Amino acid sequence: MAAVKDVLKEKGNKVWSVPITATTRQALILMADQKIGAVPVMDGEKIVGIFSERDFARNAVSSDQNCSLEAPVSSLMSHPVLYVTPDQSIEDCMTVMTAKHLRHLPVLEKGTLIGMISIGDVVKFIMAEKQSTIEGLEHFLWINTI
Repeated sequence: MAAVKDVLKEKGNKVWSVPITATTRQALILMADQKIGAVPVMDGEKIVGIFSERDFARNAVSSDQNCSLEAPVSSLMSHPVLYVTPDQSIEDCMTVMTAKHLRHLPVLEKGTLIGMISIGDVVKFIMAEKQSTIEGLEHFLWINTI
């Protein structure tokens, strides 16, 4: 099966992130502008959390949370950070996402953030792989027809 690095090769490895000092508003604006559902929260070069639309929504409706848009994103982010490495299989990626109910996973190489993978990226990649297999089989059948 394909590896995470194959998905990154297809989608690119541009990562939008916010510093740990960012406000919730700043993170949400970046996410809206870039049309992304989650951002890594960084302390310098180190990823310390993930902030997602889901984190904001859960905290916004929680009766015990004060979900101000000026609150630090670090107060709403998910942590510790679950991640995959470039050489892990897409199957590993799907297993982690499914088991932990995650839609986004950072890709780390030797502790350095090199990309983000969404469940949509994974599904799109698998669908393209399946389509390639189907086309190969159709070609095989076509050239072997009498």
